[in-house]
Amino acid sequence: MKAGAIIVAAGSGTRMGRPKQFLPLRGRPVVEWTLDTFLSVPNVEEIVLVMTAENIAAHGERLKSDRVRVVAGGDTRMESVKNGLAALSEDVDIIAVHDGARPLVTPEVIRACLEEAEESGACVPAVPVKDTLKKVTNKQMWVSGTPERSTYWLAQTPQTYRREFLEEAIVKFPKEKNATDESQLVERAGHKVKIVPSTYENIKITTPEDLAIAGAFMDRRIGAPPGESRAGFGFDIHKLVANRELWLAGVQLEHKKGLLGHSDGDVVLHAACDAILGACGLGEIGMMFPPEDKSIKGIASKEIVKKVLAKVKAKGARILHLDVTLVAEEPKLKPHYGQLSESLQKLFSLPEGRVSLKAKSHEGLGEIGKGEAISCYAVATVSLP
Repeated sequence: MKAGAIIVAAGSGTRMGRPKQFLPLRGRPVVEWTLDTFLSVPNVEEIVLVMTAENIAAHGERLKSDRVRVVAGGDTRMESVKNGLAALSEDVDIIAVHDGARPLVTPEVIRACLEEAEESGACVPAVPVKDTLKKVTNKQMWVSGTPERSTYWLAQTPQTYRREFLEEAIVKFPKEKNATDESQLVERAGHKVKIVPSTYENIKITTPEDLAIAGAFMDRRIGAPPGESRAGFGFDIHKLVANRELWLAGVQLEHKKGLLGHSDGDVVLHAACDAILGACGLGEIGMMFPPEDKSIKGIASKEIVKKVLAKVKAKGARILHLDVTLVAEEPKLKPHYGQLSESLQKLFSLPEGRVSLKAKSHEGLGEIGKGEAISCYAVATVSLP
């Protein structure tokens, strides 16, 4: 049977102050760890990532792929699940619904849930309660009972169903918008739900303490400290000429001149890419995009970044930090710091705080000081397996 997944990442993150799915976890947004794990399971042929419209605008293009569709969520979890379900192909028979803020789910748990749902119709990964439970039914916080904990399990995700079970639950209970999971609606629709033993690491990041715990688990999983950390250095310089667009850090700036080059002349992206390639021992962009290749004349430097990132991923490396310094007499760049830094974060998939950008003048000296050129220096830190 064909399997698909809905990753729900449209929460506002009220308790964390911002969407928890995009908080940095060991150098990457939480939801990217989640998405990568599902992509590592070939059985999951389609993935729908449900996000807010704001996060789709900021991250959608970077996260979608042949297997990943990105759709807007609703005001509640159940509305987001409904939107995700509508985006899956009609021939998807088994559907796993997962919290985007559970980045430590394992491929083994995902596969076990898919297999159980195919056999039983509906299942929930869960772990036995370890602590003693106390029942409190009054505002004064008096204990009114101590349930037998051996009969209780903590539900996790991906909660996985045959398509008809999930569709029936959503259609039957359209007003249950505040349901905390789908399985309770599937149960109320008259279907039995089976437990799939999971791991205690599959936590949902809801509070700052959860993020710290997830970081410890992730360190153990990916190996901490990394097998090897390296730094790379990059430099680029281009002439400023009339009748050219000015591109810096992937952003087009209004100016009377632009940078001359075989590409769009973006010195920031060129220096940053060379620094990353150098840290990984992968040469420099001139080897990948030789100036004598007329077929790539005028190429956008954003495309160069994509190909560099593909080489980094193939090597198993991970970018940890990027530090760039622009040297220019004109235009004045300080007013653009925020825009340029944000663009670098998005292009290199780095969270806030992992990118540093600043600019210096050349004090009127040389071609840069005369406004005839702009240069950029970059340092990148990467981890290698």
